[in-house]
Amino acid sequence: MTKLHLVLFLITLAIFSCNTEAEDNPITGEWYKPTPETTFDWDLRDNIPNDFTYEASIVDIDAFDNSKSYVAKLQTQGKKVIAYVSVGSWEDWRPDINDFPASIIGNNYPDWDGEKFLDIRNIDALAPIMRARLDMIKEKGFDGIEPDNMDLNSWTTAELGFEITDADVIRYSKWLANEAHSRGLSIGQKNATDLAEQLVDTFDWILLEDAFNDNIQEEAKIYITNNKAVFATEYTDEMSSSHFESTVCPTAKTLKFTAILKHRELDGFIEVCN
Repeated sequence: MTKLHLVLFLITLAIFSCNTEAEDNPITGEWYKPTPETTFDWDLRDNIPNDFTYEASIVDIDAFDNSKSYVAKLQTQGKKVIAYVSVGSWEDWRPDINDFPASIIGNNYPDWDGEKFLDIRNIDALAPIMRARLDMIKEKGFDGIEPDNMDLNSWTTAELGFEITDADVIRYSKWLANEAHSRGLSIGQKNATDLAEQLVDTFDWILLEDAFNDNIQEEAKIYITNNKAVFATEYTDEMSSSHFESTVCPTAKTLKFTAILKHRELDGFIEVCN
Protein backbone atom coordinates (compact mmCIF):
# COMPACT_ATOMS: atom_id res chain seq x y z
CA MET A 1 0.00 0.00 0.00
CA THR A 2 1.43 3.40 -1.01
CA LYS A 3 1.54 6.36 1.38
CA LEU A 4 -1.24 8.04 -0.62
CA HIS A 5 -3.46 4.96 -0.40
CA LEU A 6 -2.73 4.70 3.32
CA VAL A 7 -3.71 8.32 3.91
CA LEU A 8 -6.94 7.90 1.93
CA PHE A 9 -7.74 4.71 3.86
CA LEU A 10 -7.20 6.43 7.22
CA ILE A 11 -9.39 9.39 6.20
CA THR A 12 -12.16 7.04 5.11
CA LEU A 13 -11.86 5.08 8.35
CA ALA A 14 -12.03 8.29 10.39
CA ILE A 15 -15.15 9.48 8.56
CA PHE A 16 -16.81 6.09 9.02
CA SER A 17 -15.90 6.05 12.71
CA CYS A 18 -17.37 9.53 13.24
CA ASN A 19 -20.62 8.56 11.55
CA THR A 20 -20.82 5.35 13.56
CA GLU A 21 -20.12 7.19 16.79
CA ALA A 22 -22.91 9.68 16.09
CA GLU A 23 -25.37 6.84 15.52
CA ASP A 24 -24.26 4.46 18.25
CA ASN A 25 -23.59 6.99 21.02
CA PRO A 26 -26.65 9.19 21.46
CA ILE A 27 -26.40 12.50 23.30
CA THR A 28 -27.40 12.41 26.97
CA GLY A 29 -28.73 15.34 28.96
CA GLU A 30 -31.81 17.20 30.09
CA TRP A 31 -34.63 18.21 27.76
CA TYR A 32 -38.42 17.92 27.75
CA LYS A 33 -39.66 14.32 27.75
CA PRO A 34 -43.47 14.12 27.79
CA THR A 35 -45.02 11.10 29.46
CA PRO A 36 -48.16 9.17 28.42
CA GLU A 37 -51.51 11.03 28.51
CA THR A 38 -49.92 14.49 28.36
CA THR A 39 -52.40 16.76 26.55
CA PHE A 40 -51.50 18.02 23.07
CA ASP A 41 -52.69 20.49 20.42
CA TRP A 42 -51.42 21.15 16.91
CA ASP A 43 -51.97 24.46 15.10
CA LEU A 44 -50.15 25.26 11.85
CA ARG A 45 -52.03 28.40 10.84
CA ASP A 46 -49.89 31.13 9.28
CA ASN A 47 -51.36 33.77 11.56
CA ILE A 48 -52.56 32.47 14.91
CA PRO A 49 -54.73 35.14 16.61
CA ASN A 50 -52.75 36.67 19.46
CA ASP A 51 -55.61 36.14 21.89
CA PHE A 52 -56.20 32.50 20.93
CA THR A 53 -55.99 30.14 23.89
CA TYR A 54 -55.06 26.49 24.13
CA GLU A 55 -56.19 24.01 26.76
CA ALA A 56 -53.43 21.48 26.10
CA SER A 57 -50.11 21.27 27.94
CA ILE A 58 -48.18 20.98 24.66
CA VAL A 59 -48.74 23.22 21.65
CA ASP A 60 -47.17 22.32 18.29
CA ILE A 61 -46.81 25.36 15.97
CA ASP A 62 -44.81 26.31 12.87
CA ALA A 63 -41.12 27.02 13.52
CA PHE A 64 -40.80 29.77 10.90
CA ASP A 65 -44.16 31.52 11.22
CA ASN A 66 -44.07 32.19 14.96
CA SER A 67 -41.92 34.65 16.85
CA LYS A 68 -39.73 34.27 19.91
CA SER A 69 -42.14 36.51 21.83
CA TYR A 70 -45.13 34.33 20.92
CA VAL A 71 -43.30 31.19 22.05
CA ALA A 72 -42.48 32.91 25.33
CA LYS A 73 -46.09 34.02 25.74
CA LEU A 74 -47.31 30.42 25.47
CA GLN A 75 -44.66 29.29 27.91
CA THR A 76 -45.75 31.88 30.47
CA GLN A 77 -49.16 30.20 30.26
CA GLY A 78 -47.52 26.93 31.31
CA LYS A 79 -47.26 25.41 27.83
CA LYS A 80 -44.45 23.42 26.31
CA VAL A 81 -44.03 24.64 22.74
CA ILE A 82 -42.99 22.35 19.89
CA ALA A 83 -41.69 23.64 16.55
CA TYR A 84 -43.07 22.07 13.38
CA VAL A 85 -40.33 21.83 10.75
CA SER A 86 -40.09 19.66 7.65
CA VAL A 87 -36.92 17.59 7.55
CA GLY A 88 -37.77 15.51 4.49
CA SER A 89 -39.20 18.01 2.03
CA TRP A 90 -38.27 21.27 0.31
CA GLU A 91 -40.97 23.95 0.62
CA ASP A 92 -40.83 26.88 -1.78
CA TRP A 93 -42.28 29.35 0.73
CA ARG A 94 -39.49 29.02 3.28
CA PRO A 95 -36.77 31.70 3.57
CA ASP A 96 -33.91 29.21 3.17
CA ILE A 97 -35.06 27.61 -0.09
CA ASN A 98 -31.93 28.64 -1.97
CA ASP A 99 -29.69 26.88 0.54
CA PHE A 100 -30.73 23.44 -0.75
CA PRO A 101 -28.51 21.99 -3.50
CA ALA A 102 -30.51 20.97 -6.56
CA SER A 103 -28.95 17.51 -6.34
CA ILE A 104 -30.94 16.61 -3.20
CA ILE A 105 -34.34 17.94 -4.35
CA GLY A 106 -36.59 15.21 -5.73
CA ASN A 107 -40.05 14.94 -7.20
CA ASN A 108 -43.14 16.92 -6.29
CA TYR A 109 -44.84 15.95 -3.04
CA PRO A 110 -48.35 14.81 -4.11
CA ASP A 111 -51.23 17.16 -3.18
CA TRP A 112 -48.91 19.78 -1.64
CA ASP A 113 -48.17 22.62 -4.06
CA GLY A 114 -44.64 23.98 -3.91
CA GLU A 115 -43.27 21.02 -1.96
CA LYS A 116 -40.72 18.44 -3.12
CA PHE A 117 -39.07 15.43 -1.52
CA LEU A 118 -35.52 15.63 -0.15
CA ASP A 119 -32.83 13.00 -0.53
CA ILE A 120 -32.19 12.35 3.15
CA ARG A 121 -29.39 9.92 2.31
CA ASN A 122 -27.13 12.94 1.75
CA ILE A 123 -26.79 14.12 5.33
CA ASP A 124 -23.62 16.08 4.49
CA ALA A 125 -25.63 18.34 2.15
CA LEU A 126 -28.58 18.64 4.55
CA ALA A 127 -26.55 19.14 7.73
CA PRO A 128 -25.79 22.89 7.46
CA ILE A 129 -29.42 23.65 6.53
CA MET A 130 -30.99 21.57 9.27
CA ARG A 131 -28.48 22.79 11.84
CA ALA A 132 -29.37 26.38 10.96
CA ARG A 133 -33.05 25.55 11.38
CA LEU A 134 -32.42 23.93 14.74
CA ASP A 135 -30.36 26.94 15.83
CA MET A 136 -33.29 29.20 14.88
CA ILE A 137 -35.70 26.99 16.84
CA LYS A 138 -33.39 27.06 19.86
CA GLU A 139 -32.97 30.84 19.62
CA LYS A 140 -36.75 31.32 19.55
CA GLY A 141 -37.00 29.38 22.79
CA PHE A 142 -38.97 26.35 21.61
CA ASP A 143 -38.95 23.27 23.85
CA GLY A 144 -38.68 20.76 21.04
CA ILE A 145 -39.24 19.94 17.40
CA GLU A 146 -41.68 17.93 15.31
CA PRO A 147 -39.66 16.62 12.33
CA ASP A 148 -42.20 16.24 9.54
CA ASN A 149 -41.79 14.07 6.44
CA MET A 150 -39.15 11.79 7.94
CA ASP A 151 -41.09 8.70 6.77
CA LEU A 152 -39.76 8.68 3.20
CA ASN A 153 -39.34 4.91 3.33
CA SER A 154 -43.11 4.71 2.82
CA TRP A 155 -42.83 6.19 -0.69
CA THR A 156 -41.67 4.42 -3.87
CA THR A 157 -38.56 5.29 -5.83
CA ALA A 158 -40.75 6.50 -8.70
CA GLU A 159 -42.64 8.83 -6.36
CA LEU A 160 -39.54 10.22 -4.64
CA GLY A 161 -37.10 10.41 -7.51
CA PHE A 162 -34.60 8.32 -5.51
CA GLU A 163 -34.66 5.20 -3.31
CA ILE A 164 -35.01 5.67 0.45
CA THR A 165 -34.73 2.57 2.65
CA ASP A 166 -35.63 1.91 6.27
CA ALA A 167 -31.91 2.11 7.09
CA ASP A 168 -31.70 5.57 5.50
CA VAL A 169 -34.58 6.86 7.65
CA ILE A 170 -33.09 5.35 10.81
CA ARG A 171 -29.66 6.86 10.13
CA TYR A 172 -31.11 10.33 9.40
CA SER A 173 -33.39 10.10 12.43
CA LYS A 174 -30.50 9.34 14.76
CA TRP A 175 -28.51 12.21 13.33
CA LEU A 176 -31.45 14.62 13.76
CA ALA A 177 -32.10 13.45 17.31
CA ASN A 178 -28.47 13.97 18.30
CA GLU A 179 -28.52 17.46 16.78
CA ALA A 180 -31.75 18.34 18.61
CA HIS A 181 -30.63 16.87 21.92
CA SER A 182 -27.26 18.63 21.74
CA ARG A 183 -29.27 21.87 21.78
CA GLY A 184 -31.43 20.74 24.68
CA LEU A 185 -34.44 20.26 22.42
CA SER A 186 -36.99 17.47 22.69
CA ILE A 187 -37.71 15.64 19.43
CA GLY A 188 -40.50 13.27 18.45
CA GLN A 189 -40.88 10.54 15.88
CA LYS A 190 -43.36 11.61 13.17
CA ASN A 191 -45.39 8.72 11.73
CA ALA A 192 -43.21 5.86 10.35
CA THR A 193 -44.81 3.51 12.87
CA ASP A 194 -43.21 0.55 11.10
CA LEU A 195 -39.91 1.80 12.53
CA ALA A 196 -41.16 2.53 16.05
CA GLU A 197 -39.34 -0.43 17.59
CA GLN A 198 -36.04 0.67 16.05
CA LEU A 199 -36.50 4.36 16.93
CA VAL A 200 -38.13 4.35 20.36
CA ASP A 201 -34.76 4.78 22.07
CA THR A 202 -33.89 7.66 19.71
CA PHE A 203 -36.97 9.86 20.09
CA ASP A 204 -38.70 11.34 23.14
CA TRP A 205 -42.31 10.88 21.96
CA ILE A 206 -44.24 10.02 18.80
CA LEU A 207 -46.83 11.92 16.77
CA LEU A 208 -49.15 9.90 14.54
CA GLU A 209 -51.62 10.88 11.84
CA ASP A 210 -54.67 8.74 10.99
CA ALA A 211 -53.36 5.95 13.21
CA PHE A 212 -56.77 4.67 14.30
CA ASN A 213 -58.33 5.31 10.91
CA ASP A 214 -55.58 3.26 9.25
CA ASN A 215 -55.44 0.74 12.13
CA ILE A 216 -51.71 1.12 12.77
CA GLN A 217 -51.93 2.31 16.38
CA GLU A 218 -50.65 -0.98 17.81
CA GLU A 219 -47.18 -0.33 16.39
CA ALA A 220 -46.76 2.75 18.60
CA LYS A 221 -47.51 0.99 21.91
CA ILE A 222 -43.80 0.48 22.48
CA TYR A 223 -43.53 4.20 23.27
CA ILE A 224 -46.02 3.80 26.12
CA THR A 225 -44.07 0.78 27.36
CA ASN A 226 -41.05 3.08 27.54
CA ASN A 227 -43.05 5.78 29.40
CA LYS A 228 -43.07 8.09 26.38
CA ALA A 229 -46.12 9.98 25.08
CA VAL A 230 -48.09 8.98 22.00
CA PHE A 231 -50.01 11.80 20.30
CA ALA A 232 -52.57 10.39 17.85
CA THR A 233 -54.26 12.86 15.50
CA GLU A 234 -57.34 11.83 13.53
CA TYR A 235 -58.87 14.06 10.84
CA THR A 236 -62.43 15.16 10.17
CA ASP A 237 -62.15 14.40 6.43
CA GLU A 238 -61.76 10.72 7.32
CA MET A 239 -63.60 10.38 10.62
CA SER A 240 -66.77 11.80 12.14
CA SER A 241 -66.91 13.28 15.62
CA SER A 242 -69.27 10.55 16.78
CA HIS A 243 -66.95 7.80 15.54
CA PHE A 244 -63.99 9.50 17.20
CA GLU A 245 -65.79 9.67 20.54
CA SER A 246 -67.37 6.23 20.45
CA THR A 247 -64.54 4.20 18.91
CA VAL A 248 -61.20 5.98 19.08
CA CYS A 249 -61.45 7.53 22.54
CA PRO A 250 -62.18 4.35 24.54
CA THR A 251 -59.30 2.54 22.84
CA ALA A 252 -56.95 5.51 23.20
CA LYS A 253 -57.70 5.70 26.92
CA THR A 254 -56.96 2.01 27.33
CA LEU A 255 -53.68 2.41 25.45
CA LYS A 256 -52.83 5.67 27.31
CA PHE A 257 -52.58 7.53 23.99
CA THR A 258 -53.47 11.22 23.73
CA ALA A 259 -56.01 11.25 20.88
CA ILE A 260 -57.33 14.40 19.19
CA LEU A 261 -59.57 15.15 16.23
CA LYS A 262 -58.49 18.01 13.93
CA HIS A 263 -59.24 19.53 10.54
CA ARG A 264 -56.72 18.36 7.95
CA GLU A 265 -55.40 21.93 7.57
CA LEU A 266 -54.54 21.95 11.31
CA ASP A 267 -56.31 25.16 12.28
CA GLY A 268 -57.71 26.11 15.69
CA PHE A 269 -60.40 23.41 15.74
CA ILE A 270 -59.80 20.53 18.12
CA GLU A 271 -61.90 17.81 19.70
CA VAL A 272 -60.51 15.81 22.59
CA CYS A 273 -61.74 12.69 24.32
CA ASN A 274 -64.23 13.39 27.12
